[in-house]
Amino acid sequence: MDENRKTPLFDLHVALGGKIVGFAGYDLPVQYTGVLPEHLHTRTKAGLFDVSHMGQCVVAGPSYAAVAQALESLIPVDIAGLADGRQRYGFLTNDAGGIRDDLMLARRGDSVFMVVNAACKAADIAHIRAHLPDGVKLTEVTDRALLALQGPLAENALATLNPAARSMRFMDVIDMALAGVTCWVSRSGYTGEDGYEISVPAAQAEPLAVALLDLPDVAPIGLGARDSLRLEAGLCLYGHDIDDTTTPVAAGLTWAIQKVRRPGGARAGGYPGADIIGAELADAPPTARVGLLPDGRAPMREGVEIFADADAQTPIGRITSGGFGPTVQRPVAMALIDRGFAAPGTALCAELRGKRLPVTVAAMPFTPANFKR
Repeated sequence: MDENRKTPLFDLHVALGGKIVGFAGYDLPVQYTGVLPEHLHTRTKAGLFDVSHMGQCVVAGPSYAAVAQALESLIPVDIAGLADGRQRYGFLTNDAGGIRDDLMLARRGDSVFMVVNAACKAADIAHIRAHLPDGVKLTEVTDRALLALQGPLAENALATLNPAARSMRFMDVIDMALAGVTCWVSRSGYTGEDGYEISVPAAQAEPLAVALLDLPDVAPIGLGARDSLRLEAGLCLYGHDIDDTTTPVAAGLTWAIQKVRRPGGARAGGYPGADIIGAELADAPPTARVGLLPDGRAPMREGVEIFADADAQTPIGRITSGGFGPTVQRPVAMALIDRGFAAPGTALCAELRGKRLPVTVAAMPFTPANFKR
């Protein structure tokens, strides 16, 4: 069996006492002091995450218009209208309208910088390259690490290294000098908190991480708390809450499809599965992603089946992500269920170890977002 790959921060994780696990082909820390304290530290102060396993790539061509046109043939969001120095969320779709992967897109001059999920990056890059026209090229960025600084004190922490961090808005992207090296910085992240994602040359990743961790409010955070934070924030995890069989409409991600790309819009369709997704925008599909609040203190994990009531014979869906929410102090979950049962407040049952236990459909996020608008 091939060994897992290591990020430029691997030695630092070990030195900090990180518990290393395999994830998406990489050795990464699942925790340092524990998921609960790391989660709460991020919600109240600032946490530093190593997300260097994510795929980074740049799509460039003769003009931004050419790049945007090429990418809009694969991604149903408004890329042509993206202002320089701005970022947005998007997804690659397949011919059945399913989500091949979700990703972030940032306009940097005439090019687009993309961050894709680690487990999908090889397939994503091959898929995009296979569909780019002559003159438009995707280059994988393999010489940079990626850090995420998240939490209500993230701005104060990063501004200690460069005051320009304070003036950034949510989804702004700029080049910024940090610890003596130029980084590509976005004001974004995947915890529901304010924060930044920082693409840094690999050789300078550890010095930058150490400079941030030397600040009194910054602590290293592992994969365990990253998962519990994004779950409380109601954010999807690819391969669990969304996959190539889930459409953006079923997933509740229609907010990411701008009006200009919808039926009747100036640049409607033209991407894989456009007819199916367009039809679902007009007439919602039979399933929906929802939040669930289980009764009691026992977390309910992925795969648990959901039923309309204690006596129903046929499940109406299943949990796609679940666990204990440290901020809300109770179990939380996401599920894909029949749309007829998706209204918040609907009482349902989950089957856990042969017992039907009550759950309630709930609005997401479970904890309010804290983005800097």
